[in-house]
Amino acid sequence: MTSASFFSENLVIHPSAKCKVKRLIDILGGIVGLVITAILLIPIAMLMQLDDPGPVFYSQTRCGLNGKNFRIWKFRSMIVNADKQKHLIANQAAGHIFKNEDDPRITRVGKFLRKTSLDEFPQFLNVLLGDMSLVGTRPPTLDEVENYDSHHFERLRVKPGITGQWQVNGRSTVLDFEEIVKMDLDYQDKWSCLHDLNLILQTVLVVIARKGAY
Repeated sequence: MTSASFFSENLVIHPSAKCKVKRLIDILGGIVGLVITAILLIPIAMLMQLDDPGPVFYSQTRCGLNGKNFRIWKFRSMIVNADKQKHLIANQAAGHIFKNEDDPRITRVGKFLRKTSLDEFPQFLNVLLGDMSLVGTRPPTLDEVENYDSHHFERLRVKPGITGQWQVNGRSTVLDFEEIVKMDLDYQDKWSCLHDLNLILQTVLVVIARKGAY
């Protein structure tokens, strides 16, 4: 069975994806986030050009709600054309994710952006466009989804999020994809707008403490 047929025939959309209150929170949060992103844009761009000249933004096609493809936006944290060198880097994670603590493709400014999660701020545009939510699941790459087992698709019943339970429970230190899936499904079981607000608050505290990111 192809991923496309699985989406169309088997996946039941989670109630959070249709909740108007959640969408309102996303819109308000997205506006605030984009204002902050605009303020940060010039200093980040200047530092980036001094460190590793090239595009300020990085975009990649990701898999969203019900398997819908969308283009995600971030501040570039790696060297130009880093994707073409991915096969040269050892994967330290287990399952359908890619992580390397000492990835040589990450620039000096990029390390700071990742440590502080500033590289994620352009994703507030994705939130306003409706492709993402403030809170949800980690948005997978297309090649990751192509290798999914049937139970992995359940995590695509909700919109991908800038943050989620994986973000407040280890971030980059979570190296087992099955653990991420468990947290994503647990989020679906626990979901409410109050739970989302609580996860947003926890994310702010985790980012301030700079825990678990590299």
